[in-house]
Amino acid sequence: MSWIDRVRKALPFQDKRDTPDNLWTSCPSCKEMLFTKEYEENLSVCPRCEHHGRIGADARFAMLLDEGFTILDSPKVKEDPLKFRDQKKYPDRLKAARLAVQGHGPHPDALTNALGAIEGHKCVLGVQDFAFMGGSMGMAVGAAFVAGADRAIKEKCAYVICTAAGGARMQEGILSLMQMPKATVAISRLNRAGLPYIVVLTDPTTGGVTASYAMLGDVQIAEPGCLIGFAGQRVIKDTIREKLPEGFQRAEYLHEHGMVDMVVHRHKLKATLASVLDYLGAKAAA
Repeated sequence: MSWIDRVRKALPFQDKRDTPDNLWTSCPSCKEMLFTKEYEENLSVCPRCEHHGRIGADARFAMLLDEGFTILDSPKVKEDPLKFRDQKKYPDRLKAARLAVQGHGPHPDALTNALGAIEGHKCVLGVQDFAFMGGSMGMAVGAAFVAGADRAIKEKCAYVICTAAGGARMQEGILSLMQMPKATVAISRLNRAGLPYIVVLTDPTTGGVTASYAMLGDVQIAEPGCLIGFAGQRVIKDTIREKLPEGFQRAEYLHEHGMVDMVVHRHKLKATLASVLDYLGAKAAA
């Protein structure tokens, strides 16, 4: 018997099979190894480099809404209108995506709404989950957005949306692009009702979502470092054939150039939203 085997027998080493697989998390930015529990308790913000990691709908609702919120039912839409198939059937991709984001509430697609309050200010909060097929915008997302806006009008409160998307959903073709004007019309109804529409841009917000409801808020808030843009950097560079500014699609650059009203750390986001809702609510009531 070798010395290492004798040491292993003498010491109470834990069997590898009993060790959780998700004990550690690597920061996507600085690659620091973090305890997953501590990372999640810090709202998925790296304590070393302040990188804001991507979080799902359940975590976002728990972070922003007061206790006692209600997740709203999502509208039913035709799931495979074009009978699309690539390497997999589209319905199979939807089933896999739902398994990936299953949590405390029903998440049939990339956008989920909840009715609740932010520090006592009643609102409808919509959250896009990038883990659901890249947060892509299809008929279900468009229907959920309209339903969220309509519920806000019914409740006479603000509609707050946290965006995270890679763009339109290719499996739905032109039908996905139709959600852009559809969402824009819903926002105009909120405006006519005198109700605030607030956008929180998270990483990443790109494509048709950026070209529609993500950039039409009364107030545009972004999380630090998040990617915001329409086309990808390489596509833009190849199209205009010019050198692009460093970080030109990041939240801080857009803030400096007037596309975003403020960049807010995740730890301060709830308090900031409460202040904005308080101000806009007072203005609406005046």
